[in-house]
Amino acid sequence: MGLFSLMAWSQMVDPVHFSAQLKTGNSADAEIVFSATIDKGWHVYSTDMGDNGPTSATFKVVKLDGVELVGKLTPLGNVTTQYDKMFEMELRFFENKAMFVQKIRFTKPQYVIDCFLEYGACNDEMCMPPTQVELKKKGDSPVAKESSSQQDTTQTEQQSDTTSVQEKSETEVSDSIADASLSNIQNTDDNGSDEESTSWWLFFFQGLLGGFLALFTPCVWPIIPMTVSFFLKRNKERSKGIREAVTYGLSIIVIYVLLGLVVTLLFGASALNALATNAVFNIFFCLLLVVFAASFFGAFELTLPSSWSNKIDQKSEATTGLLSIFLMAFTLALVSFSCTGPIIGFLLVAVSTQGSIVAPTIGMLGFAIALAIPFTLFALFPSLLKSAPKSGGWMNVVKVTLGFIELAFALKFFSVADLAYGWHLLDREVFISLWIIIFGCLGFYLLGWLKLPHDDDNRHISVPRLFVAMASLAFTVYMIPGLWGAPLKAISAFTPPMSTQDFRLQSSSVVTEAQYRDYDLGMEAARQQGKPVLLDFTGYGCVNCRKMEAAVWTNPRVAEIIKNRYVLISLYVDDKTSLPEPIEITENGQKRTLRTVGDKWSYLQRSKFGANAQPFYVLLDSDGHQLASPRSYDEDVDAYVEFLNEGLRNK
Repeated sequence: MGLFSLMAWSQMVDPVHFSAQLKTGNSADAEIVFSATIDKGWHVYSTDMGDNGPTSATFKVVKLDGVELVGKLTPLGNVTTQYDKMFEMELRFFENKAMFVQKIRFTKPQYVIDCFLEYGACNDEMCMPPTQVELKKKGDSPVAKESSSQQDTTQTEQQSDTTSVQEKSETEVSDSIADASLSNIQNTDDNGSDEESTSWWLFFFQGLLGGFLALFTPCVWPIIPMTVSFFLKRNKERSKGIREAVTYGLSIIVIYVLLGLVVTLLFGASALNALATNAVFNIFFCLLLVVFAASFFGAFELTLPSSWSNKIDQKSEATTGLLSIFLMAFTLALVSFSCTGPIIGFLLVAVSTQGSIVAPTIGMLGFAIALAIPFTLFALFPSLLKSAPKSGGWMNVVKVTLGFIELAFALKFFSVADLAYGWHLLDREVFISLWIIIFGCLGFYLLGWLKLPHDDDNRHISVPRLFVAMASLAFTVYMIPGLWGAPLKAISAFTPPMSTQDFRLQSSSVVTEAQYRDYDLGMEAARQQGKPVLLDFTGYGCVNCRKMEAAVWTNPRVAEIIKNRYVLISLYVDDKTSLPEPIEITENGQKRTLRTVGDKWSYLQRSKFGANAQPFYVLLDSDGHQLASPRSYDEDVDAYVEFLNEGLRNK
């Protein structure tokens, strides 16, 4: 069976229909709009998915003259957020329709625009290689001095001048995206809003938990009886005392919610969407959490200038009415900062990296409500103070425990940066080793075997403390097999991917052992060894490729055949390595430019093997002739073994 018959087998798919359009007005500001209709069952990934995730939607420039970019590429429409076990991260994608907008500003009377959108798309069985939507425009801009020329330019640019990347004619593309307006995209279906509502509740409960934890720290808990006593003595009328206590609680909520709003305004929507995968931000968050942990351990205290709290306290005593109560609440926030600051910081880091613009505000709302509840309840029912636990050394134990937890999460943020830059400083076994040490030390601390600066000399421990210590040590023991390659599914969302693990007692995957990632070198090796070739068209961001490797290539029968009887060539169609020089090719009568190694392998797959989706497996002899019908996504192990054996029989 020769190469010609292989060409007859086609898996060319065209599930996403994109167009590019330049929208201008009478001012120097304009927009480049990429609109898409997406076939049912497929989805297009959003922006800023990180270097170790699927292919993100990315705006790239070939040439800009007389034009400057304004801000970043902005996704519009209903986005679905879903945790993916293969990538061990939250994935954001669009279904049915999508729109991406890049704002620009004209700076000269004449302009040249040569740019493209690169995006990735998958369904449940296959993924597209990184695909480009090009836009090339030049002409007079709205900043031209001649008014007549300016009007002509505006009328010309406002036309729907679209460029299709899917090799469709302009008429077909215009028909397919005619209704892809912003209003239509924003009203496609309710799935996005349901996901968003669920995320908001999650942010709220994260804040609520943080607030309740803050209550049991030595900076906050002792303030409760003092402030409640102040309000009860302030007014002999119980009804008025209750009103003021409730006002005090509401003031606490307002102060912390305002803090969440400040974070949102400082960063903005686009910055918060980028935090989850931005390496610089993740390094900053890691260092921030390490500082917070050190503060909780007793190395130092994060305190605001005492003059601030003194001045606010004096003003609260000198004023009357609602303002005095609000100032008293502000005093609480300042005085308790040494304990609440690290918790608030950790909370804001956690919710901000979820990519939601409202997350900091909702998280701080939950935190403030949890913090305000006891103050209000104790004011309403003063007798509760008699049954409340007394402050003491146990509060420092709570604080130190939170320090260990923050230190553990700091490693997670550093891991994101480590993977993005490819430093390999925090590979999986190193990460697990550090977590074993952290949670082991936490268990020893809770048992009283470790002492920190602010601990008391009590030799006995409480029953709750004993149970938490046992849980921490049990978790430590659970992680130990991970040093030798155990999957540790309970924490797989936090650890680096298995591919970063250097030492495994039993290697179950051959994907990291591909002998060659270059077609010509691999074929030459096959000729020298006299072996057939398993050609694997894959991608770093191909979810379904990872599924096949985890479900099929890990099978001992499959692994044995691939390792010993084939030359494995894995070609990554999303490899971003630039080619020494761009390659101009003509495909289906249209000129295209191959800029990266991934572009080269994607073109090879399309032109030589008649397919453009991954995963895609081809068996060839050393001369490049087909040995069996190609295969794509199918987790049937027996069928895959037969596929490999058929190639061996026909070589």
